[in-house]
Amino acid sequence: MSDMREPALASRLRLAVVRLNRKLRAQRTDENVSLTQLAALSTLHKCGPLTPGKLAAKEGVQPPSMTRVIAALEDFGYVERSPHPTDGRQSIVALTERGRAFVGETISVREAWLDRKLAELSGDEREVLARAAEIIDRMAGNE
Repeated sequence: MSDMREPALASRLRLAVVRLNRKLRAQRTDENVSLTQLAALSTLHKCGPLTPGKLAAKEGVQPPSMTRVIAALEDFGYVERSPHPTDGRQSIVALTERGRAFVGETISVREAWLDRKLAELSGDEREVLARAAEIIDRMAGNE
């Protein structure tokens, strides 16, 4: 592929990924939970219990912002804090049973939406997307 086409591909791919992500994020089960809060819940679901500082770092936000996110999620009953086992100055944030159920339900809603969209495609198009998903994962460092 020529150098002239690479910037166009990069731009098209970036926009397509952003647009798909926006559509997926719009598939929500609870409008009261912000996207930032949902992202924190998803990270806890994926990574397990974390300190607030590690959660903030994974989410790319400042610790004071994460403190507010965690407080709101505690109010919803989705997370709980417990003392750090070795550092009395810190706490560990973990999903509650209610939080795990909420994340699972959100994932189900999003995957159901995506399944419906995939069902509208031809078999060949789904094969192309399966290969593209592998390539995108590799590009993202998730080999």
